[in-house]
Amino acid sequence: MSPRDVTELLGGAAAFCTTVAFVPQLVRVWTTKSTRDVSLGMFLVFCVGLSLWLAYGLRLGSTPLIASNTITLFLAAGILAAKLKFG
Repeated sequence: MSPRDVTELLGGAAAFCTTVAFVPQLVRVWTTKSTRDVSLGMFLVFCVGLSLWLAYGLRLGSTPLIASNTITLFLAAGILAAKLKFG
């Protein structure tokens, strides 16, 4: 296995962990319809940051960056949408 393969595997594992971390929060928000403890400002800035990471990953052609930031952006946008909908 080449050093590049190891690096991509490491990136893939990190991407998986940081992406999956948002699933329980999204499920909880949509199940309880409560976003009282969710910071609107944090999720707005986070979504912008994810968009920038996605652009960076696209420029590099890095599959782990592209995949993880696309999925995480979708999950974070779901939480953001719930915050806007449920207040």
